[in-house]
Amino acid sequence: MVFDYKKAFKELYTPKKNPSIVTVPSINYIAVRGQGDPNTEDGEYKQSIGLLYGIAYTIKMSKTGSRKIDGYFDYVVPPLEGFWWQEGVKGVDYAHKESFKWISVLRLPDFVTEEDFCWAVGEAEKKKKTDFSKAEFMTYNEGLCVQCLHTGVYDDEPATVAIMHEFMENEGYVLDITDKRLHHEIYLSDARRVIPEKLKTVIRHPVKKA
Repeated sequence: MVFDYKKAFKELYTPKKNPSIVTVPSINYIAVRGQGDPNTEDGEYKQSIGLLYGIAYTIKMSKTGSRKIDGYFDYVVPPLEGFWWQEGVKGVDYAHKESFKWISVLRLPDFVTEEDFCWAVGEAEKKKKTDFSKAEFMTYNEGLCVQCLHTGVYDDEPATVAIMHEFMENEGYVLDITDKRLHHEIYLSDARRVIPEKLKTVIRHPVKKA
């Protein structure tokens, strides 16, 4: 049976519409950093997604090639995620998306080592004839967070965030967004195939006890 992270870790990937507090363990990712409006056609953000999936599927399909990764098990490639921030901005200024800075990520299976990752980068470059050097192996220990499922367009996220923050404060927590702990989104829907009003996105913010 193919392993699916969304089903195995429902508390992380399929939260309810009401906010909840969750402790997120340390996770390894394929990561690409950049900045700018994510909606720009053929822009840096959309190019980063191509890099992520090129490496992810090289690892997933390694079972059919000559390299046998120790501990390999077949799995569903986890959903696209992103960490977002804007310098000097509290919250999110959707009127100036060109100032977004981001780290686009895909979760790596636990059996993938940094050595396996470097092999996959090299293989992807050979097959795609593309420079994958912007991709990195990133370990992120997110820790204590408040999260909620947001349904609808991305520009309407502030309403969901406001509900999350009210819940957080009522539960005795305060926001703990820093340059190391970031606004986090997990994209459960494919924006190319789902109408904006039906998009499902996990929004996650770091917190600490008040």
